[in-house]
Amino acid sequence: MEKDDARKLSPAEQHERRRQVIRAHKRGRTRTQIAQEVGLSYTAVSKTIARFESQGLAGLAPRTRGRRSGEDRALSAEQEQAVQRIICERRPEQLKMDFALWSRAAVMQLIEREYGIELHVRSVEKYLARWGFTPQKPIKRADEQSPAAVQQWLNTQYPQIAQRAKAEGAEVHWGDETA
Repeated sequence: MEKDDARKLSPAEQHERRRQVIRAHKRGRTRTQIAQEVGLSYTAVSKTIARFESQGLAGLAPRTRGRRSGEDRALSAEQEQAVQRIICERRPEQLKMDFALWSRAAVMQLIEREYGIELHVRSVEKYLARWGFTPQKPIKRADEQSPAAVQQWLNTQYPQIAQRAKAEGAEVHWGDETA
């Protein structure tokens, strides 16, 4: 039988394979024979038998994988709350930072300045996502803009401006405060 990578199996499949290993072990098979029959590596079979012998059937039960929630984070819970509060209550320019808006780089600089902890941009991105801050793209029009008033201006005043520019051989350039 071809060997499977036990780490890629679902927890239920892993549990069933472990039970197969123990049944074969109790029947007196060698670890090499068990590995061939069940399709696991010799190491996986040995670890399963060792876990069974030390913990019993309970040791074979599926467990949650990966780190526990909140484990091994660079910032403590109090530091996280303080950074969130700063982001919500202040702008970077108020803190004498070289940023107009909060970005990953700005938050990274804030954390390093406040706590002396250097984080990678990707780590800051994960913190921001965990806190519910999502990337936002600035809108390209002013909040005060009235589409009806703009259309009226385009229909009444702009044709006069365009006509005068054409008569004087000038160009009309567009610009506003948002771009």
